[in-house]
Amino acid sequence: MRAALFVTCLVDLMRPRIGFAAIRLLEAAGCEVVVPKTQTCCGQPAFNSGDRASAARLAKKVIAEFESFEHVVVPSGSCADQIRNEYPGLLADDPPWHGRAVALASRVYELTDFLVNVAKLDRLPGDFTGSVTYHDSCTGLRSLGIKRQPRDLLAKLPGVELREMPGAEECCGFGGTFSVKFGDISAAIAEKKCGNACSTGADAIVGGDLGCLLNIEGKLRRMGDETTRVLHVAEVLAGER
Repeated sequence: MRAALFVTCLVDLMRPRIGFAAIRLLEAAGCEVVVPKTQTCCGQPAFNSGDRASAARLAKKVIAEFESFEHVVVPSGSCADQIRNEYPGLLADDPPWHGRAVALASRVYELTDFLVNVAKLDRLPGDFTGSVTYHDSCTGLRSLGIKRQPRDLLAKLPGVELREMPGAEECCGFGGTFSVKFGDISAAIAEKKCGNACSTGADAIVGGDLGCLLNIEGKLRRMGDETTRVLHVAEVLAGER
């Protein structure tokens, strides 16, 4: 099985080890992994800000780079959603590109969804030991149905104890450009999320979108918590920490 990894901007710039963890997991599932070197952004920030022209240009770039692969795997629910669910509508008035967008969309998966439902990964390379609480990112949960998949994978690690937080499905306040445009509201939402997570006493807060995790970790540290770890689920599952 040949899979291309769409790394995402945030992973590439802020925490590359998530990308390497994703590769390790895909290889453990028996995949030949390819990481196209010219990839950049999926166009989500432009799209969410109303700049459809820039978003469309980036969409065409991504399609051209990834459409030859059997599967495209993304360690981010929001970026996977952008490619899978937004590209066809974004390019609806450009029939050739619309067709290519639809064809690619059917082969795009969020990482944990791919590992559970396509690759059916049973044995994980990670050796994490400790308690974790899981934050469900808004887009992954509501647009892609990512809920059970990461929990099923975490349950395969014998050293992991999952402690569900109150309001696990509630927003962390990031929302991409929302956190920039509405900083005070974002900070208040993040504070509530951090309080809910810390109430579990878990050693680490885990999630599937780095944007959410950076927002949560930043708020935690500003609240004076220097001990609770904030990890991408790929880092826990692959042992890349």
